[in-house]
Amino acid sequence: MTQTPRAVVAGGGLAGLVAARHLAGAGLDVTLLERSENVGGRVWTQEHRGFRFDRGFQVLFPSYPAVQRELDLERLDLRRFAPGACLARPGRRSTLSDPIRDPRALFATLSNTDVSTGDKLRVARLAVELARRDPETIFDRSEPDTTIEEFLRDRGFSDRFIHNFVAPFYGGITLDRSLSTSSRVFEHTFRTLLTSRAAVPATGMAAVPAQLAQHARDAGASIRLETEVTDVSVEGANGESATVTATESEYDVDAVVVATDPPAARGLTGVESIPTDARACVTQYYELPAGTDLESGGKLLLNTADEGPNQIVPHSAVAPEYAPDGAELISATYLGEREESDAELETITRETLESWYPDRQFDALETRRTDRIEFAQFAQPPGFRDRLPDPRDPDGPVYLAGDYTQWSSIQGAMKSGRLAAKAAVDDLRSRR
Repeated sequence: MTQTPRAVVAGGGLAGLVAARHLAGAGLDVTLLERSENVGGRVWTQEHRGFRFDRGFQVLFPSYPAVQRELDLERLDLRRFAPGACLARPGRRSTLSDPIRDPRALFATLSNTDVSTGDKLRVARLAVELARRDPETIFDRSEPDTTIEEFLRDRGFSDRFIHNFVAPFYGGITLDRSLSTSSRVFEHTFRTLLTSRAAVPATGMAAVPAQLAQHARDAGASIRLETEVTDVSVEGANGESATVTATESEYDVDAVVVATDPPAARGLTGVESIPTDARACVTQYYELPAGTDLESGGKLLLNTADEGPNQIVPHSAVAPEYAPDGAELISATYLGEREESDAELETITRETLESWYPDRQFDALETRRTDRIEFAQFAQPPGFRDRLPDPRDPDGPVYLAGDYTQWSSIQGAMKSGRLAAKAAVDDLRSRR
């Protein structure tokens, strides 16, 4: 009787959870080891006194192919943001939206003087162009890659449109307000936004890894928390097996999927192409009195000025479950590693809001949580995909899973987990 192959997955983020599910589904004896007390990696939610704080501002795009493949979206009970955004600067706010999906914003969008009629027509043409592309192949196109800014300028978009809308909007997506990120990231996310609205689960983003963990357990995988993998070594005359050293235990296995954060993955595997250049951000959550309305219609508020937070998010206006009765929850995200103290950032946010709403005071604004995230994304300049590692790059039966093998996103993380599991299963079958 053939012995059931054994596999260890190191890391319980989205990539590791998906990998564990597919390895177990292929009949392997799978153990997932996660060093923290929760699964989810960068995606988790803290609950405190009736508030729900995601780790930084995160959203789910339901039309991502991997999201549709791996998640039961109905069970997540999603709360969706309105399309478009509210453009804000001192003394002025305006609305830019998709009139087809957001008819109530038709007049406000058409009459928005912050974006010219020519740019609105260019957006429409670009939407038609990108809607025809297969999202699974956008990153594999043969045309030269450029920056987001170059991509838009080549299509005739004005400085005003790029500065007032794209810089803050994609600053929030790529943490790169300079728009020096690969245009492939822009194309994929822009196409995604045409077909779905950004959303969060009613109980917070932690519901996503919680569901993935349940899928993995249902497939037969075992998940062990507070167990850190400290070493992975290849064994056997032909390197056909591996030993995983973890907290107070060792595992002799036929396959290992390393799905830790990039610096840890590089340390465990020695693969130098794993990217460790990071983009950072700071997200600060605030309580406001119940009934405080930022009048954005469930849209993000984008800072069209260069100072202050990149965006302010009306969380409880979109997902009432994020705040207790008698309170509203909003957040402000600052790009990069900020030197200001938490109190100083709160003051900047308050002053920013009061400049956007000059007839109102925000003295009741109180900080409830601050997340300083040093490694929120890896850098993705033009051509970055050519330098990313392959799941099979480590020696022996060791495989990589993480968004850094695809692109920095929930889509990239989930897809990478499935591809790493497939590579491991295919190689096991070929060896047997």
